Amino acid sequence: MAHYRASESKREQFRRYLEKSGVLDTLTSILVALYEEPDKPNNALDFIKLHLGAAGPDPADVEALRTEISELQQKCEALTEENNELKNKLMQCEPAPEEKPAE
Repeated sequence: MAHYRASESKREQFRRYLEKSGVLDTLTSILVALYEEPDKPNNALDFIKLHLGAAGPDPADVEALRTEISELQQKCEALTEENNELKNKLMQCEPAPEEKPAE
């Protein structure tokens, strides 16, 4: 019987910890939102993850961003190369600056 009371005490401490840290309120509000949802989602766990912010990015979005990064890196490299070429052409067209004699 003493073992039962010890574990009950630990449960009560854990419950108070969850309550004090706001976990119970957050979970309750998410479950209420799920309950009040007119069109229940097919996957309740995904709904909860989404509302907790733990769902993470959509894999399609991640792939699109990776593609965009790759394209932008290639464009940046091409523009850097073009910039260097234009600088070289400009240096060839401009006369060398003449040094003024010291007065």
